[in-house]
Amino acid sequence: MRILINLRAAKNQGYESLYHHKLQGFVYGLLRDSGFDGLHDKGGYKFFCFSNIFPIKDIMGAGEAFNLIIASPNAALISSVEGALEKILADADGNGRDANIGEMSFEVVGFKKLETKLKRKDLRVLTATSVIIRIPERNYERYGIPEEERKARYVYWRPKYSFEAFLKQLSENLIKKFNDFYGTKLREYELFEQFVFRRATATKVVIDGREYVMVGSMWEFVWSYMDEMQRRVIEFGLDAGFGERNSLGFGFVNKISF
Repeated sequence: MRILINLRAAKNQGYESLYHHKLQGFVYGLLRDSGFDGLHDKGGYKFFCFSNIFPIKDIMGAGEAFNLIIASPNAALISSVEGALEKILADADGNGRDANIGEMSFEVVGFKKLETKLKRKDLRVLTATSVIIRIPERNYERYGIPEEERKARYVYWRPKYSFEAFLKQLSENLIKKFNDFYGTKLREYELFEQFVFRRATATKVVIDGREYVMVGSMWEFVWSYMDEMQRRVIEFGLDAGFGERNSLGFGFVNKISF
């Protein structure tokens, strides 16, 4: 499930590129008074993802309209976000409507819930934020990672590395999250059919006060037909995110049917 949040720029401002942890903080803020207020400290998968603030513009004029989508396969989490937004909008004198995301300042002016339903034929999915895939150290030999590029623990997948590595890690990650969320034991499965590589990305993020560079990629995924299990897992992925670091906004994808 998804919630589309309607925002209005509260001032003339620039688009802040290091927004990931600040937008994450905004999401946690919406969950602060719910049963999910401890999610920030939970180990493992958080099972939510979010889009960029869009449309992306270098300069935002005061009063201009923007949007943000928060997605999760957890209906209770989405309901908690919905309740927090209703409370914000119900504030009679307007206090609390501000949404400050880093140096960017907005007003929350509305929202609506969106269902994530996929059909099984002629489906196209586009990445809206970078997909992060890491190749673990144990697989360096398998995927031919050059000796001089090997690092402790993992390297980020990039186009010069094996496409098999990207596909396998992407599928394994999605199936692992699906099993963890639903308590199932789905094993390796052919989830994807066609890929169109768009571009490589390098995104700076701040985690625990330190700046890191996340190496990722943008894609288009296409299916002429998918079976019921593929549909279930990919539909889950649209809400949980593709790849890694989803709770920082990476791996957010949108469906576009033919």
